[in-house]
Amino acid sequence: MTRLSSIFVLFVCSSLASAGEASLGEAVNSIQSGEIQKHLDMLADDSFEGREAGSRGGRAAGNYLVEFLKDHGLKPAGDNGTYFQWFGSEYRNILAMLPGKNPELAEQVIVVGAHYDHVGYGNSTNSFGPTGYIHNGADDNASGTSGLLEVVEAFSKLAEPPQRSVLFVFWDGEEKGLLGSKHWLQHPTIDLARVKFYINLDMIGRLRKGRVEVSGGRTSHGLRRLITSANEGTQLALDFQWEVKANSDHHPFFERSFPYVMLHTGLHDQYHRPQDDVEFISYDGVESVARMAFQLIWLLSNEELPRSFRDAARREGPSQRRQFESAYTGRRTRLGIRWATDSEISDGLIIKESTPGLPAYQAGVRNGDKIVKFAGLPVNDIEQFLINVQAAPNDTTITVEREGEEASLELPLTLNEKPSPLGIRWRSDEANRDLVFLTAVVPGSLAASSGLLVGDRVYEANGQQFQDGNQFFGLVTDFAKPLRLVVERQGRLHTIEVDTTKLHGILGIGEMPEELAAEESAVEKNPARENPASSEQ
Repeated sequence: MTRLSSIFVLFVCSSLASAGEASLGEAVNSIQSGEIQKHLDMLADDSFEGREAGSRGGRAAGNYLVEFLKDHGLKPAGDNGTYFQWFGSEYRNILAMLPGKNPELAEQVIVVGAHYDHVGYGNSTNSFGPTGYIHNGADDNASGTSGLLEVVEAFSKLAEPPQRSVLFVFWDGEEKGLLGSKHWLQHPTIDLARVKFYINLDMIGRLRKGRVEVSGGRTSHGLRRLITSANEGTQLALDFQWEVKANSDHHPFFERSFPYVMLHTGLHDQYHRPQDDVEFISYDGVESVARMAFQLIWLLSNEELPRSFRDAARREGPSQRRQFESAYTGRRTRLGIRWATDSEISDGLIIKESTPGLPAYQAGVRNGDKIVKFAGLPVNDIEQFLINVQAAPNDTTITVEREGEEASLELPLTLNEKPSPLGIRWRSDEANRDLVFLTAVVPGSLAASSGLLVGDRVYEANGQQFQDGNQFFGLVTDFAKPLRLVVERQGRLHTIEVDTTKLHGILGIGEMPEELAAEESAVEKNPARENPASSEQ
């Protein structure tokens, strides 16, 4: 424990690069875990006595932040030309403005905030105990405050500011009921009509397995794509939450219909306890989240048009998410055969079981038969055979060799289900119309063999974005051309190469018949759940 008398000592942090000279990439890379650790070690020091709003420790923390903002040339945006907005029992919000460079867009403001207060020594209303001891709040929220300081410094290094203005705010009184953000919205230091978006950093110090909770991603149309773009350099595993909780300073903005995003690395056993100390902090994790936040601020402040609030976000939560993301598994097996998974297939596939009542059995295929042709094409590769089964027209043929028969048997065959050359189903998302969500990837299909997964969100097809499911359908059903898809999984983009030449034999060269495309555009509202075996068709 450091001496209490050190509480009023202020530290001025040195910059890693000259202010006003950095490129975008240099600014991002200037956000460093070592600098974050210096801030966090200071703000979560015992000498600040838990930074309770209105206390001497809280005031000392606020003074530290103001000196940092002065040192990096940020313009005061509080009351009467100061960085402070006073309210309540000597509580203080701290505000600083980075003016935008575009004369018109600079009137629009992106607000970025983190609360710097904590619960002091703790009491029965704000601590899980034991109370009476200093609660340093290293994660809550010295982590978000330190990350935001690094974001501020990175913006101060840029050779040119963004188009829109950015208001950086360090909230006080959050632990007493979101008092600072509520007060500012009731008594704003700028015209609220200028505010176009809010970003909140709260508890970003416990990154585990790269996972970051993203709240607010559905409060504006098409926001998920923008957040994912901001994550390209950091590759965090983003968990996009649908529920909006009243648990941090984003909520007063949400109540007033401002779109927002909050980044959060999750709760833990030390939450609101004296044990929330720096030894548990992932400084590299804070660096990654801060870098992503910087990129998101940059993208938002440079978009051509400001974002509007999506009111439907008020009526969405975990149950709506589960319903939307539920998989469709209602597709029946098309053929109805099983084979040993270690079967050699160089000159045909030996059938272990032809299931009674299913198409293969009804066509006359029996246990022990060797399939040598399907739809007139040789069966000498399991992957290609499975693709052909899913893509073939309903009425086709299957050719088998049978013990005791001198000649092979060509049997007429009527398959279950509609043909699905690509082997996917999807839903469109009203909040993100410029992507589709895959509800099914048919086992054995071209999509499955290419690596597509249920739950993938498709962003592009052959380098082209789309505005709805109909446009997507048109892009992915021209099988005469190669197909490259960009998909998102947990906020990370992946490129999937789909070898459409594997369909040429079963479809023939040229236009795909209309009946073969029908399955690709299906949309299911009440999907069932099952997982067909990969060795069954």
